[in-house]
Formats: sequence, structure tokens, C-alpha cells
Amino acid sequence: METFTTKNFELGELKGISTKTIEEHLKLYKGYVTHSNLVLSKISELSGDAEANIGILSGLQKRFGFEYNGMRNHEIYFNSLSGEAKNIEENSQLKKMITDCYGSFEKWFELFKSIATTRGIGWAMLYYDKKENKLFNAWVDEQHIGILVDCSPILALDMWEHSYYLDYTPAEKKKYIEAFFANLNWEVIEENYKSASNK
Repeated sequence: METFTTKNFELGELKGISTKTIEEHLKLYKGYVTHSNLVLSKISELSGDAEANIGILSGLQKRFGFEYNGMRNHEIYFNSLSGEAKNIEENSQLKKMITDCYGSFEKWFELFKSIATTRGIGWAMLYYDKKENKLFNAWVDEQHIGILVDCSPILALDMWEHSYYLDYTPAEKKKYIEAFFANLNWEVIEENYKSASNK
């Protein structure tokens, strides 16, 4: 049973992020897709006698959340680097929302980059909360701890060491963060926001 398929991304040569890093990173993403399918298949198989298999099923359910979120987070990440790097437009709806929520785009930008330097492995995320019509920054441990419930991810910055260790040392995380934003296609992020907010 295959529920999820590996997506292709239009990733050209990136500034400050090597081709080797992207190649290895995409292999990791493919692994999340593969393992999401494997875990889901095993859950289906063992669910025939859920009471007898409850211990194994509990562990598999936890694992599925990890694998699935790893898959989806990476899809947001790689999609945002697809196509050419594009700056956010001055009159964009997202930029206006960021300014409304954080005072200015520059204030949000510095805060987001600061969050990305959080110690440990995880993701710096920008979420849209449709119920409150607000944007929230968040730090997500690993793939799944700290996700904001019922919010849509607009921007996802992978801060696991596998995303930069071939190009930068752990002490040079800030250089990787700058490289990520130098390659970011803000048109994709804008579309993520419009899709989440139905604007």
C-alpha cells in the first residue's frame, strides 16, 4: 500500500547551499516518504487485532507522526527553494499581514532568524492561524513537537544539521540561515499564505 509519493522540486544551483547538500537532503526526504508508507502499512496490518497489538500500534502511531511531519515539512522547505530566488513584493498581502502582526517586516525577519538559531535540532516555522487571522512564529522540535494546532505552515526552515553540515559548521548556522533566505522564492511563500487564508 503506497499512500504518499516523492515529489519533484525545481531546484537549480543555490547560493551558499551546495549541490551535494541538496542531493543528500533530498535522499533524506525520500526516506520520510518511504517510511510514512511503511509505518502506515504496518498499522493497517496490525489493526486487525488492535487489542493484542496495542503496544506495537502505539509505538507505530508515534513514529507515523514523526515520519509524516518530516515528509510534509521537507516538501514546504524544498518547494520554497524551487524556481528562482524572488524577493517579497512591497505590496504583497503577506508582507502587509507580517507588518500588521509584527510592526514591520524587518522586525519579523530578525525575530524569525533569531528563532532559527535555537539550540538543538528542529524547524523555524511561520504559521497562519485562520481563526485569529494572525501569523505566529514557532520552533518545532525534531519534526513534530511544538506544532501549532489548526494553523497552516507558511514558511519552514530546516535547522537539523543535515541541512547544512556539508557547507557550514554548527557554529556557522547563521551563515546557513542567510543562505536559505538568499535563495528563497517568496512567490511560493505568498501562495502558501493565500491558500491558507483563502485570499
